[in-house]
Amino acid sequence: MSKTLRDACRANLTVGSKTYRYYALASLAKTYPSLARLPFSLKVLLENLLRNQDESSVTAADIEALANWADSGEGGEIAFRPSRVLMQDFTGVPAVVDLAAMRDAMGTIGGNPEKINPLSPVDLVIDHSVMVDYAGGPDAAAKNTALEFTRNKERYEFLRWGAGAFDNFRVVPPGTGICHQVNLEYLAQTVWTRDEDGETVAYPDSVVGTDSHTTMVNGLAVLGWGVGGIEAEAAMLGQPISMLVPDVIGFRLDGKLPEGATATDLVLMIVEALRKRGVVGKFVEFFGSGLDQLSLADRATIANMAPEYGATCGFFPIDDEALNYLRLTGRDDDRVALVEAYAKAQGMWRDSDAADPHFTDILSLDLASVVPSMAGPKRPQDRVALPDVAASFASTLADATGRTTPKSMAIDGTDYSLSDGDVVIAAITSCTNTSNPSVLVAAGLVAKAAHERGLTVQPWVKTSLAPGSQVVSAYLDKAGLTSHLDALGFHTVGYGCTTCIGNSGPIDAPLAKAVEEGGLTVTSVLSGNRNFEGRISPHVAANYLASPPLVVAYALAGSVSKVMNDDPLGQDKDGNDVYLRDLWPSNDDIRKVVDQVISAEMFRERYADVFKGTAEWQAIKTSAGLTFNWDDGSTYVQNPPYF
Repeated sequence: MSKTLRDACRANLTVGSKTYRYYALASLAKTYPSLARLPFSLKVLLENLLRNQDESSVTAADIEALANWADSGEGGEIAFRPSRVLMQDFTGVPAVVDLAAMRDAMGTIGGNPEKINPLSPVDLVIDHSVMVDYAGGPDAAAKNTALEFTRNKERYEFLRWGAGAFDNFRVVPPGTGICHQVNLEYLAQTVWTRDEDGETVAYPDSVVGTDSHTTMVNGLAVLGWGVGGIEAEAAMLGQPISMLVPDVIGFRLDGKLPEGATATDLVLMIVEALRKRGVVGKFVEFFGSGLDQLSLADRATIANMAPEYGATCGFFPIDDEALNYLRLTGRDDDRVALVEAYAKAQGMWRDSDAADPHFTDILSLDLASVVPSMAGPKRPQDRVALPDVAASFASTLADATGRTTPKSMAIDGTDYSLSDGDVVIAAITSCTNTSNPSVLVAAGLVAKAAHERGLTVQPWVKTSLAPGSQVVSAYLDKAGLTSHLDALGFHTVGYGCTTCIGNSGPIDAPLAKAVEEGGLTVTSVLSGNRNFEGRISPHVAANYLASPPLVVAYALAGSVSKVMNDDPLGQDKDGNDVYLRDLWPSNDDIRKVVDQVISAEMFRERYADVFKGTAEWQAIKTSAGLTFNWDDGSTYVQNPPYF
């Protein structure tokens, strides 16, 4: 048998005292020199093909076509095998049901049920079930958790059984965090390894997930995106994902963010630009000197919103900042050393002095041009500069209702009225922002300044904070900011996807009555990624995406009809007007707090027993057998009749 490209490129990489087998793109480049100009994201795909060449699903012709992409721009259809699969509890349960049904079928035909397991590593993070039924009080999280476990008893019994029954399958219990943030902070390795034929094989970490925002981990140079349940299940069972080699749009970033601008403002401008360009079905890869000015968390914020700007993924390559983040989040020193050595050996290391890759097309943005912004009232790409939000809402109101002046309704049992444009939900929520310490610390500093001046949130605003992981609570506590957020009603309501996916819970009944009877157009302001009408709350027609500190500011103002900086947010203890500029921290102030309060030990401690779960999770009773004890009376989990 002739030697394959895979065989010819097989090599060893020694890092410290360890030696890894890998498949060297440098060897392939001797025959196909243009692969050096491939975008980093396509180099990940190329390595995947090379490592999995079998002349059936992956042929030499497939590898050759992709290696020559920089010259031809064409790659055809390929079979991609992701390193692992990420699931969340809503979309992941059906896949686990199928595995359980396969085990039953295996037992029925006299086989060994224990042979049925995922072939690719699978992590399922329970994060989509917590709802904000309770908010604005110190016991909100405990009450919401109690309701969560009551509502999801059957699902949690089933998933707890699966966690113990299957190999290659792990469940991150509820109360840990949002799946994408847990992935970024703990699960992802950037370079993955597995034992094979007595050797340790090293290769790029890649993932497909049953949630569209799986792309968040692209910020850590992990290629991945969201897929449907059937594709995820196929990947889980070791089958390749068939895909066309995509166009790759290069997005050049230069300069530095100006004073007062946040990563949220930046990503809203990127969403706007890429939606105008049209990138559906395409990869977006970020490059340029501006990357040196962005933290890994900023990159993850941008990568997370790939579904909103329409791309398959938004990829950032490996560089010093990626290594710094791996160290900061407590990854093993040997892993960090491997990531650096592997990336440099494979031509996957971003060097600011190197020539830019070849892209299908290029967009560019000067970070210095970023301005404070929001997006709304219905789509994430509808960016509005902060000073123009009030006028934009007035136009929206006129178009929707014909009203040129806001209508008000008195609220039963109170001394205030509710008007068009009033903010009834202000939520710091979603993976886009709760993974980013800079914007969360900024929110805490705004809350601190407001609290110390005696400002309070307007009484019609439902406030909530849903940290993306327990680490967030740890560093807000250490910074002394939790108490100030609590004082304004931004108590922690739970760890998971809440308001952004519509788990915002009800607004107070008198407010809901006023909205319904008066036909009011009230608003929400959330640090989320999606704001489609009806998604956040059935009573809220206009929804605005904003950075966490702006969420706090609008909770104080109480209405999007106020012009930020021109109109006061409230009055201090002496009756003096207080404006947003009086509360807003400097970029240096934010950076100093972040640097002071976050440590690797904080991550190691919070993730040390990540699969153990809370007392509520451990108290769940379930069977310990190889097959699931189906309840015929269940209205949720039933043994499907496929087999």
